[in-house]
Amino acid sequence: MNTALSWIKAYVPDLEVTAQEYTDAMTLTGTKVEGYERLDQNLEKIVVGQIKRIDRHPDADKLIICQVDVGSETIQIVTGASNVREGDKVPVVLDGGRVAGGHDGGPLPENGIPIQKGKLRGVESFGMMCSIEELGSSRDMYPDAPESGIYILPQEAQVGTDALTVLGLHDVVFEYEITSNRVDCYSVIGIAREAAATFDKKFVPPVIRKTGNEERIEDYLKVRVEDPVLCPRYCARMVKNIRLAPSPEWMQRRLAASGIRPINNIVDITNYVMEEYGQPMHAYDYDLIAGHEIIVKCAKDGDTFQTLDGQERKLDSRVLMINDSEKEVGIAGIMGGENSKITDDVKTMVFEAACFDGTNIRLSAKRVGLRTDASGKFEKGLDPNTAELAINRACQLIEELGAGEVVGGIIDVYPVKRAGNRVAFDPEKINRLLGTQIEETTMLSYFKKLDLGYDEAAREVIVPSWRQDLHCMADLAEEVARFYGYDVIPTTLPAGESTTGRLTFKLRVEDVAKEIAEFSGFSQSMTYSFESPKVFDRLLIAQDSPLRQAIQISNPLGEDFSIMRTLPLNGILTSLSTNYNRRNKNVRLYELATVYLPDSLPLTALPDERVQFTLGMYGDGDFYVMKGVVEEFFERAGLKKRPHYSPEAGKPFLHPGRQAEIRYEGAVVGYLGQIHPEVAENYRLGEDTYVAVLDMPAILPFATFDHKYQGLAKYPAVTRDLSMIMKKEVLAGQIEEILEQRGGKLLESYQLFDVYEGSQITAGYKSLAYSLTFRAQDHTLEEKEIASVMNKILNGLQGLGVELRA
Repeated sequence: MNTALSWIKAYVPDLEVTAQEYTDAMTLTGTKVEGYERLDQNLEKIVVGQIKRIDRHPDADKLIICQVDVGSETIQIVTGASNVREGDKVPVVLDGGRVAGGHDGGPLPENGIPIQKGKLRGVESFGMMCSIEELGSSRDMYPDAPESGIYILPQEAQVGTDALTVLGLHDVVFEYEITSNRVDCYSVIGIAREAAATFDKKFVPPVIRKTGNEERIEDYLKVRVEDPVLCPRYCARMVKNIRLAPSPEWMQRRLAASGIRPINNIVDITNYVMEEYGQPMHAYDYDLIAGHEIIVKCAKDGDTFQTLDGQERKLDSRVLMINDSEKEVGIAGIMGGENSKITDDVKTMVFEAACFDGTNIRLSAKRVGLRTDASGKFEKGLDPNTAELAINRACQLIEELGAGEVVGGIIDVYPVKRAGNRVAFDPEKINRLLGTQIEETTMLSYFKKLDLGYDEAAREVIVPSWRQDLHCMADLAEEVARFYGYDVIPTTLPAGESTTGRLTFKLRVEDVAKEIAEFSGFSQSMTYSFESPKVFDRLLIAQDSPLRQAIQISNPLGEDFSIMRTLPLNGILTSLSTNYNRRNKNVRLYELATVYLPDSLPLTALPDERVQFTLGMYGDGDFYVMKGVVEEFFERAGLKKRPHYSPEAGKPFLHPGRQAEIRYEGAVVGYLGQIHPEVAENYRLGEDTYVAVLDMPAILPFATFDHKYQGLAKYPAVTRDLSMIMKKEVLAGQIEEILEQRGGKLLESYQLFDVYEGSQITAGYKSLAYSLTFRAQDHTLEEKEIASVMNKILNGLQGLGVELRA
């Protein structure tokens, strides 16, 4: 939407601001100004001049020499214009002045064109008379300007005065970006109200006086609305004895600045009121309305209608139409018909100002393939209470401009009057929401500037019907915020029990996982949650496995993306395969992948969505390197005890002898191992590939970021080496579990330092050697204390069939 600043000042008389000040302030209060154009840009030293004498140029048939009175002196100007006569008053740019552009109306130079005295074919010229294009404007804004030639000013213009003032070019046209919920701002009245509130000036809307003769419109016209839902209000007035003529210059200028070409007084008045009040209007030739009756009803399927632009439009039963007693005469809210249009021969006309259902207008415009300025406003949902104001304003302009005789009265079909609403006012809640300490009286002063009422007894803000965007306390808070100033509201953290100002515990643990992975040389991978059912075969998943119970996508992109994944390995293995087949060495990838595990199929409830920390690598590294990364994560996530590993993981996609199930305090939290050779072949992986998968929801209950400080030991440590022989089936984890249980508080640490299988021990057996470190925090250990703990450990180991190695 575009408006001229002069039009805004007509309703805010005390508004004195620069274009940039207006732009900045209006944008900050919510009426965003996209940009502006100064109509007097690059125009300097341009005055009203009067041609006193015209002589022919001695050496050029197409040039004339004019003696021009510019007030302070008479100067000589040589021109090739053919439309000037002695006595004409014209805009003259003096020596050293500047004009906006050339006479051809082409693109305007960025800094205009400087004008200096000079000679034309040997005759001196001390200035230039201007066309409207050279003044940076066009014939759309000045329809009386000649198509090619100097612009002739009115005779009442005073010689020597500022020609730009006479032409109304000391003005600025602003372009706004209006959000669809602020329907009231699709009008000059709405913009002016916002400007008055923004700059704390008085808003002076047009005073609409009573119009019309002693006759009654009901004696001339009948109106019937058959669909009050699609047409909640229909107003009609009549004008007799129409006198078509050009509209006054001030109206032409304002319309042209808004991008509307002036046509004649009747058409211009309807367009003017549409821009002023945001209420589209239409005029019908009364003599062409059959039966002198207007009926508002929907069309019939298959009907056709010729609109004002001469096009045949196909209709259906959902398109609302304006009809007379015999035929359709207009598509409601979109465009009138060729069969009732206003022509130069019109004598009597009917003015229509109505309110139509916005959704229906939008859909109808799409159906008939026609979108107009009127439909663009109606589809946003207009206030029906504006219709009467707008039509009365139009009739007032008819009388003021002498365009016809207004018939008394108005036909107003308005069965259900729309009232404003009330919103509870709670300044404390508003301040809590905004993080401010604004006084209640200050808030009420903002509401008053916006023409919002206040019921002190009920503690409610009374919202007029034209503010359709105010429904709740948050809407009132927005009004307070934009006039208090978004730029002065202090920065605060949101308040509430659920807001701690930092990441949730779950996200902090996941951040630790990312940090450990990246510290260990892994790069983050992100893969699709949608997969193909063929993935289960590639991973050797059994046909009866619960993992195959995957959620089917209702509308998949294709079979390869038709299910939600139930395990995260396919994505990471596919990424590793891509890197391997592109000859990348030593690749390490990780992903925090979400899997989707349904309770049953078909779904009766949302699936269990579990984030699984997935690691994959090939190249440098082996099973124990991957195990080290897992334990590093456990330590950083606050899992203070060592995890236990069981070789009975039972994962078909892992190597049967190189896999382990990871347990922590008896709970299964993940698994790791080498990819099964057949699976590696399925994924075209030519190197040993290792993966680890940790189930984050299972780990979270054990994780903690609470750390207890413990001072440096003051007393010496005692070490003992323990070398044992056992069957190969006995796991180091079982040994370490007994060490932890039986070692008690005195066992500070233990370290496996030797594993031996060979000829020096019995076949089927192995040897493990541990270094044990004992220490007391409050005294120096005695030998008997250490011997007692060692005996407990040895007794526990006997249960596993462990013997000391000689």
